[in-house]
Amino acid sequence: MPSLNDIRSTFLNFFEKNGHAVVDSSPLVPRNDPTLMFTAAGMVQFKNLFTGVETRDYTRATTAQKCVRAGGKHNDLDNVGYTARHHTFFEMLGNFSFGDYFKEDAIPFAWDLVTKELGINKDKLLVTVYHTDDEAVNIWKKHAGLSDDRIIRIATDDNFWSAGPTGPCGPCTEIFYDHGDHIWGGPPGSPEEDGDRFVEIWNLVFMQYEQFEDGSRIDLPNKSIDTGMGIERVAALLQGTNDNYATDLMRALIEASADASSTDPDGPGKTHHRVIADHLRSTSFLIADGVMPSNDGRGYVLRRIMRRAMRHAHLLGAKDPLMHRLVPSLVQQMGAAYPELQQAKTLIEDTLLSEETRFRQTLDRGLKLLDDEVSGLDEGGQLAGEAAFKLYDTYGFPLDLTQDALREKGMTVDTDGFDAAMAEQKAKARAAWSGSGEAADAAIWFDIAEEHGVTDFLGYDTETAEGQIKALVVDGASVASADAEVQIILNQTPFYAESGGQVGDSGTLTTGSGTVRINDTKKAAGVFIHTGRVTQGNVEVGQAATLKVDHDRRTAIRANHSATHLLHEALRNALGDHVSQRGSLNAEDRLRFDFSHNSALSLDEIKQVEAEVNTYIRQNSSVETRIMTPDDARALGAQALFGEKYGDEVRVVSMGSEAGSGKGTAGDTYSLELCGGTHVERTGDIGVFVTLGDSASSAGVRRIEALTGEAAFAYLRDQDHRVAELSQTLKTKPEDLQDRITALMDERKALANEVADLRRQVAMGGGAKSDAPVEIGGVPFLAMVLDGVTGKDLPPLIDAQKEQHGSLAILLIADTGGKAAVAAGVTKDLTDKITAVDLVKAAVPVLGGKGGGGRPDMAQGGGADASKADEAIAAAKAVLEG
Repeated sequence: MPSLNDIRSTFLNFFEKNGHAVVDSSPLVPRNDPTLMFTAAGMVQFKNLFTGVETRDYTRATTAQKCVRAGGKHNDLDNVGYTARHHTFFEMLGNFSFGDYFKEDAIPFAWDLVTKELGINKDKLLVTVYHTDDEAVNIWKKHAGLSDDRIIRIATDDNFWSAGPTGPCGPCTEIFYDHGDHIWGGPPGSPEEDGDRFVEIWNLVFMQYEQFEDGSRIDLPNKSIDTGMGIERVAALLQGTNDNYATDLMRALIEASADASSTDPDGPGKTHHRVIADHLRSTSFLIADGVMPSNDGRGYVLRRIMRRAMRHAHLLGAKDPLMHRLVPSLVQQMGAAYPELQQAKTLIEDTLLSEETRFRQTLDRGLKLLDDEVSGLDEGGQLAGEAAFKLYDTYGFPLDLTQDALREKGMTVDTDGFDAAMAEQKAKARAAWSGSGEAADAAIWFDIAEEHGVTDFLGYDTETAEGQIKALVVDGASVASADAEVQIILNQTPFYAESGGQVGDSGTLTTGSGTVRINDTKKAAGVFIHTGRVTQGNVEVGQAATLKVDHDRRTAIRANHSATHLLHEALRNALGDHVSQRGSLNAEDRLRFDFSHNSALSLDEIKQVEAEVNTYIRQNSSVETRIMTPDDARALGAQALFGEKYGDEVRVVSMGSEAGSGKGTAGDTYSLELCGGTHVERTGDIGVFVTLGDSASSAGVRRIEALTGEAAFAYLRDQDHRVAELSQTLKTKPEDLQDRITALMDERKALANEVADLRRQVAMGGGAKSDAPVEIGGVPFLAMVLDGVTGKDLPPLIDAQKEQHGSLAILLIADTGGKAAVAAGVTKDLTDKITAVDLVKAAVPVLGGKGGGGRPDMAQGGGADASKADEAIAAAKAVLEG
C-alpha cells in the first residue's frame, strides 16, 4: 500500500522522466496574484507564464503545491471535520505546459500515470469534459478507450476553470473514481452528484484564454496546460478507503492528537481529532510562510483556524495547550518534502503555544457566556447578534467559531444583529480616531482601512510581490487615478513601513498603465502608505501592481538593524545592565543607537564594544524569530524598545550563540529582543561593524553612530588611505605615526609658548599707551591698551606687572581686530579697597560687552568695540576715585 509520500514521489518522478522541471512549491501567500488570499491551486505561481508576461528556462513543469482554502473565494473551513474530504490545507500535484504541449499530450500523460504508474483500476474511472470540447472527447476515446457513457459532458462552470475573477482560464476535463455502489452518490451532473461514491481525483485545465474584470476574454499567446490532482483523495483510494482522514499521513496526526489528549482517536472525539489534524497542517504551513495571527487579513484567518482547533482540543478535555506538542509529528510526516517546516519548527511551536495559552485564558469564560445566552433556547433557536458580537469583541471569538459551537447544539446566530453591532463599534472607533488631536489630520487613512482593510506585509521573506491598488491619495484627498506625486495603498506589499527605528523601504511600483518611483513607506491606521511619483503613464485604483523593493538599500538597512541588536548587548556587557535602548535609526547608510548611560565611553570601552559585535558577526549564526506575548518575551529575557507600544503578540528576534553560557532564561542566546523590523538571515550578513564615535544625546542618554557592511568597509579603506598619506607626509612608517605626531605636538607646544612670550615682551615693550602707575584714590593704578596680543595673553602680563611693582591695580585692554579683550588685576594688599571684578565690570559695558568676572585679584571680560578703550579706562578710574 503506497504512502502519501510515495504517491508524491511517483507523480513528480513520472513527469520529470517526461521532460518536466520539478519546481518547488510556492508560498501559501501568493506573491504574484493580489486577488487571492492564499495559494489555492498549483497554477498560481505560474500565472505570469500562462499570460506570457514572464518566461523561464523551462516550458514544462511539475509540482507538489501546498494549498489553503479557508478564506475568500475558496473557503472550506466550515466543512472541515464533518466530511470525508474537506480540508483547510491540502497538497495539489500538478503538471504544467507553457505553450509546449496541449490536450493531445496532457490526456495521455494523465491516463498513463493513473492507470500504469499508480495502478488504479481503469474500469473504476470516468471523465467529464466541457460540453463543447469535442477534441477532448475524441482523445479520451482514442487513448483511454473510454465509451460515451463514461465521458460526461458538463455545460456549467464546473468544467470551465479559473483561478479567480481575472487571469488565465479555460475548459477542463476531470477524472473521477467510482468507489462502488455500496456508497451513496451519483456521477457528476446527476442529482446525487454530491454523494461520496464518485470522487474527482484529477482536473486537467486547458488554458486557452485570459479573462478580465469586465468578463471579456482573449486568447492566450500560447495554449497551455494546468492540472491539479488532490494527493489526499488519491491516497485514500490507493489505501482502500474513501475517507481522506483514514490515510497514513492524516491518521498519524490524528493518533498524535489522541495520544497528546489521552483519548480514543475513533471514539466520541473523532471529529475533534480530525479538525485538529487538518488545522495543524494549515496553521503550521501558514506560519512557516510568514503569516502571523492577527485581527486583520490573512492573520485573522490564521487565528480563526488556530482557535477553532484549540476549541476542539478543549472539547477533548485537554487541560493544557496541545497544538504545539503535535508539531514534531507533522515535521516527521512532511518535513522531508517541505523543509521549511523543519526550519520554522521553533517559530511554529512558539506561536501555537502563545496563541493557545492566551485563548485558554478566555475560552472558559466565553463558553460560559455562550451557554448562559443559549440556555433558554430550544434546538433550532437563534443566538442574538449582540451576544455573538460580545463574544467576538470581549473574548476574541470569531463569528464562525460561535457558529461552529452552536452547530453542535442545532442552533444558529442572528448574523444581521452581529453585523449591526459590528457597524456600531466601527462608528465609535471612527469618532474616537477623528477626535484624537494630531491623528485627526490623517483620518483619511482610517477611512481607507475601514473600507478596504489593513495592508498585509509580505516583506519578511520577499522583496517582490504583486498587490492590488486599493486607494490613491493626492493632496490629502482620494482620487481614482494619478500621474504625479501620489500616496498609494495596496492590499499587500513587500515594502516595510517606517517603524521601530527602521526607515521605510523605497523601490518601484508598476501597473499596466504606469510606473511609480516609491521614495518612502509609512504606516497609519494599519495601512501602508507608499509615497512616490509617477514617472511614466498613470496608475489607477483597482489595478494589479508589481512591487519591487530596492534590494541593495533594504540589504544595507537590514544589516544596520541587526547590528543594533548586537550593539545593545555588547554595551550591556561593557557598561552594565542599566544600559537600555532609548531610540535608534536604522537607515541604509548608517545606524544610530541611543542608550541610557551617564558618562562618555572611554576609548577602551568603545574598542571592547566594537570587538564584541564583530565577534558575533563572524560567528555567522542564524537569526531566528519567534512569536509570543510581551510578558512571556520579557520573562525570557528579551529586551524591549523604550516607549514602544506592543500588541498582544510580539516578534522576538534572537541572534548569536554563547555556547555553554547558560545565560539567563534564554539559554545560550546572545541577543534577544522584541522587534518587528526586518533582519539579516545570518549575523555574518552584517559584514563588519565600525563605530564612528560616542556623544551625548540628552541628559543621561548617550549616542553611538556606526557603519556596517560596504559603508563600513569604505570608511575603513578611506581611513587607511588617510593614514598612508599622513605617514608619507610626515616621513615615517604607519606603525610609528603616533610617536611622530606626539613629538611634533610637543615641539609645536614649545614653539607656541616661545612665540607667546615674545609677543608679550613686544607688547609690553612698545604697545603701552599710558604712563607708569598713578595713584588714584590711594591705589597705584596702571592702565594699558595693547596691540598684537590675545585675551589669553593678558593674565600673564598682569602677573608680570604685579611682580614688578609689588602693590598695584592694573587694567589691560587688548585690541583684537576691532574687538576688545579686558583683564584686571589687584595685588592682595589692595583687594580690601578695590577688586579686579570692580574694574572689569566698569570697563566692559563701555566697550560694548556684558558681564565679566573672576576673582578679587584677577578678572576678565570682553567687548565689541576696542575703539572705546580710553573711555573704558576712564570708567575704571572713576571707580577708584569713588
